[in-house]
Amino acid sequence: MTNPAEPHRPTLMTVHAHPDDETIGTGGAMAKAVDAGHRVVLVTGTRGELGEIVVPDMDTPDNHRRLGEIRAGELERAMGVLGVTEWENLGYRDSGMMGTDGNRDPRSYWMADLDEAARRLTWLVRRYQPDVMTTYNEFGGYGHPDHIRTHDVAIRAFARAGDPAWYPEQFEEPGLEPWAPSKLYIQAIPASVRERINAKMIEMGQKPWWSPPDGATPEQIAEMEAFAAKMLVPDEKITTWVDVSGAPLEAKWNAIHEHVTQISDESGFMAMGYDGWREGWANEAYILQESRVETTLPETDLFAGIV
Repeated sequence: MTNPAEPHRPTLMTVHAHPDDETIGTGGAMAKAVDAGHRVVLVTGTRGELGEIVVPDMDTPDNHRRLGEIRAGELERAMGVLGVTEWENLGYRDSGMMGTDGNRDPRSYWMADLDEAARRLTWLVRRYQPDVMTTYNEFGGYGHPDHIRTHDVAIRAFARAGDPAWYPEQFEEPGLEPWAPSKLYIQAIPASVRERINAKMIEMGQKPWWSPPDGATPEQIAEMEAFAAKMLVPDEKITTWVDVSGAPLEAKWNAIHEHVTQISDESGFMAMGYDGWREGWANEAYILQESRVETTLPETDLFAGIV
């Protein structure tokens, strides 16, 4: 909670589903905000208990049993690299992919009561008083149930946190009061990024991402293209390009290596190497979903109109 004796510090709250999502999607903006002296708060919905373990030597039943704890440690190390010192968890269980047993687990994020989940996040918004929030689009970026649920919860908390009619029992806590964040952003993958990554992977002799497998039928190709269309955003729809080149990108690159169980250097995401990242990922892209302050589009700063 903000100390009344201290002036409010411009604050970014990024809302994510699992450990590692924060670094992949918003790590550059988080590191850049820290460097600018802003406060950064991360919220994850789950501990990522049902994720894959991409390191063969670590892919054991015992590590899967304690994967939530392992990923919590990875998250802490990644936040240390990004310079973020405050993070919270909403307390739900990883839901796994659509149609799996994890979706039906009553403890899962996917099965959570939306109003209750929004109440938890609203409490955190009122406690930390972010000026800017980020989340995923309604497709969750790539269709994962926890990402979809993150979107559902974040947009509700953004709308409700400043309205005293919502969850009034929270004001019984001393110092807690309504707080309306100024801006809500949707993180995005621009179509041009796909093109640059695919070109780089072809140059490296690798099969590009989002390319149909050999022997794919026309129906499978059409299905893949429809999926990609939900993931990727035409460049002209991007409202905010945040330049994270230099120190923020280096911090993002190093932080992502702390998520050992989830991302390896052999994965398509990392195969381009740091030089490839500097060519294709030097900007993080966002869509301004809602703003309660005046700003001029396109933007280059999530805090435009605030500081």
